[in-house]
Amino acid sequence: MPNIQSAKKRVKVSKTKNLRNRMVKSGVKTSIKKFNAALAEGAQPAAAQLSATTSAIDKAVAKGVIKKNAANRKKARMALAINKASNA
Repeated sequence: MPNIQSAKKRVKVSKTKNLRNRMVKSGVKTSIKKFNAALAEGAQPAAAQLSATTSAIDKAVAKGVIKKNAANRKKARMALAINKASNA
């Protein structure tokens, strides 16, 4: 355990930030799971879910929880999946 006051504060702040980051990441993962479930139903429901999922990913990037390239990769893969489903 830290003895110095500033170190104690850092522990408290890092716990709070860690909790927020986990909540945001969990929300993104849940949104992606919902997208995948909608994709299994068809391209139309997945297209509706795509905007909500993209929004959740972009918010996570804005908060600094996930990196920009990781977010772009996730969004590109979802778009590719919708295109495959609509063409098939």
